[in-house]
Amino acid sequence: MDLQLSNRIALVVGGNGYIGTAVVDRLRQEGATVVVASRSAASGDGVALDTADQDSVDAAVASVLDAHGRIDAVVVTAAPSARTLDPAKKSDPAQVASAIDGKALGFLRVANAVLPHQRQAGFGRVVVISGQNAYLSGNITASLRNTATSVIAKNLADEYAGTGVTVNVVNPGTVTDTPSPEVQRGAPGDSTPQQIADLVAFLASPLSVVSGESIAIAHRVLGQITI
Repeated sequence: MDLQLSNRIALVVGGNGYIGTAVVDRLRQEGATVVVASRSAASGDGVALDTADQDSVDAAVASVLDAHGRIDAVVVTAAPSARTLDPAKKSDPAQVASAIDGKALGFLRVANAVLPHQRQAGFGRVVVISGQNAYLSGNITASLRNTATSVIAKNLADEYAGTGVTVNVVNPGTVTDTPSPEVQRGAPGDSTPQQIADLVAFLASPLSVVSGESIAIAHRVLGQITI
């Protein structure tokens, strides 16, 4: 299937990471011009961007616009790994606040910088990688940083409804190169970075009119129902 991404301009924030690298590769396979954003630009096609710093975000977005004239799609994969969270501090307000800032507000900073330009162009795709901890209790830090990301994305999607701009969330469970075919009760299914990238590429394409959705990749938590 031709996703009609040829000659589109895509900004992948966290594009040097485990998931981000797969997203960059997939979008380039579809013919998109991809700008890789990270805290330290690693190559000639990269731009320095720190999602914790609005000035850094604004400067990076301005740089891409100056170079390419537009940003058709932005994919935000950047966030501190869940492995950096201290389970012993899962209910600690300081860790909760830091985690929300690192993931949900980092995404919001990027979205706020890009979305007005996409509205003006009459076209745009925004995709953020969150996680299925949004569907689970037991760890306030993990639940809130993912839930907050989905709430922000839905609000933005509603704000930009009817403008040609879409905003969506992709929620993986465990991401691994060797996903298990089995799904345990109370747990999500596994997915590979490449499987996530396939879904992201579709959501970032002109073929997708999906907006305001939080989509589980692989099996959504077994035994959990949300209406």
